[in-house]
Amino acid sequence: MSLYDDAVSVLDRYGDQDELRGLYLAHLAAHADGMWKSCRSGHLTASALVVDPERDRVLLTLHGKIHKWLQMGGHCERDDATLADAALREATEESGIPGLRLLRGGPVRLDRHETPCAWHLDVQYAALAPARAVEAISDESLDLRWFGYDEVAKVADASVVRLLEGTRALL
Repeated sequence: MSLYDDAVSVLDRYGDQDELRGLYLAHLAAHADGMWKSCRSGHLTASALVVDPERDRVLLTLHGKIHKWLQMGGHCERDDATLADAALREATEESGIPGLRLLRGGPVRLDRHETPCAWHLDVQYAALAPARAVEAISDESLDLRWFGYDEVAKVADASVVRLLEGTRALL
């Protein structure tokens, strides 16, 4: 199964946000390259909100290009077998934490937002960090910091807050 096929399957099974889910599926149906950064009208991305082992903080990155506190995530790559794999790869690369584990098999939320390169049709997951996890700032990040749940709304935008709310509901 290709990453494109996996994305369609994941979105078909996703039982929430019907209008946005429909937009994602229509985009993929209209754009054979809709998974890739090369699709200038927009493309799917994958991200994950990293939760600490005690489940009372999340790790956010101060994105190097956008200059906002965000969850880890980004573009799909040709080696990604699934959207979940892409989200886990991105979270691991950007957090520097090996051994992250997705909280559930499917996405927590969808979020569509404009970026300097194109519209991102983000498929958002949540990942649990292992015990004694130590983060390491990547080249894509200006900073990396753990925030208590009550601090997130003070530093991040509404999309990150909604992802946190969805993640907490899973916990």
